[in-house]
Amino acid sequence: MNVLYLLYDGLTDSLGRSQVLPYILGLQKLGHSFTIVSFEKAERYNRDQKNIQEIVDAAGVKWVPLKYTANPPVLSTVYDVYQLRKTAETLHSSNLFDIVHCRSYITSLVGLGMKRKHGVRFVFDMRAFYADERVDGKLWDLKNPVFKTVYKFFKRKEIEFLTEADHSISLTEKGKDIIHAWKNVSRQPVPIEVIPCCADLDHFHPSKINATLQSELKSKLSLSDNDFVITYLGSIGTWYLLDEMLDFFKVLMKKKPNAKFLFITTDEPSTILKPAQSKGISEENLIIAPAKREEVPTFLSLADAAIFFIQPVFSKSGSSPTKHGEMLGMGLPVIANSGVGDIDSIIQDTNSGILVNKFSTEAYQKAVDQIDDLLNIPVETLQAAAKKYYSLEEGVKRYNVVYERICASGDTSHS
Repeated sequence: MNVLYLLYDGLTDSLGRSQVLPYILGLQKLGHSFTIVSFEKAERYNRDQKNIQEIVDAAGVKWVPLKYTANPPVLSTVYDVYQLRKTAETLHSSNLFDIVHCRSYITSLVGLGMKRKHGVRFVFDMRAFYADERVDGKLWDLKNPVFKTVYKFFKRKEIEFLTEADHSISLTEKGKDIIHAWKNVSRQPVPIEVIPCCADLDHFHPSKINATLQSELKSKLSLSDNDFVITYLGSIGTWYLLDEMLDFFKVLMKKKPNAKFLFITTDEPSTILKPAQSKGISEENLIIAPAKREEVPTFLSLADAAIFFIQPVFSKSGSSPTKHGEMLGMGLPVIANSGVGDIDSIIQDTNSGILVNKFSTEAYQKAVDQIDDLLNIPVETLQAAAKKYYSLEEGVKRYNVVYERICASGDTSHS
């Protein structure tokens, strides 16, 4: 299939590198051809453009980078959609695409238009529930009439995308079930394939541990073999519950006084140290360090267990945290909270971690009491869980199945 792939992120973003390019390169190897249109931030583009260009050129993928417009809010996005529509129309006039594959909602505004106008097959790769995420994350205040109007607009469009898409993609089974229960979506059950945020399990694998770096890090970070290390990977942003993770750590320290909390993050240390200090957690028990992608497996190897707590709000029922697969791939058992995407069912199905059902001292204590059992989970069990749910190869196969279904459903009609 000749595919136009639209994303409102940059290929030079970390997301583009980890969650877009690997899928496209895998699908290109299976015989599909891709033209990618992305929105690039100037600083990252100037830094990484050459590297990305070499990768796509070597794979035979065409890349059309557009400039991302940040301000003013709302109007900048309207302008970017205009730019994208104009670019997509120009590309289609000379390429006659079979499929327009739209990552999330903004690009789907253009993709649905191309389906209606040209008969191009439309894949709605929705990720999570976009409009609800913006509200749950307090980015759109519904008391503001502008944001209320924008929210209602995207909720209407969400129904159109799901109704008219030739195929939709959900990150979670939970998200798929929610959509299939919606009465205002016609022709139910609409075709939805579940493809989580997959991890590169060749990279996030114990074989990628650099023994020399590991030894240097233990010395540099003042870690001893007797320390019990729990780790968090990634930035502390809108969704991740730092206060609750620190509260859990306080309870953990009572059982394991030698506990250290390793934050592998590029965030400013003060964003973690200040709330920790207010909770009476000593700086000696915290390690905050950035890591390059190639160093992350070695950093993770310093830990005995991993943790992440995410806001259990409605929009997160459609979310799949990439870090879960990466942690499991490294053989780390995970402590997570319930009510987010498919995390509950994955942990229960694979016996690969502990679920915290409430953000309370009692719930934390119950989880801490299971810590020693957690450490006895075989590495092979954890890696098998990663492979079952987060394998990049499996993700590529599922996308290919979607394309094959669309192809089998009849020829596309171009105009």
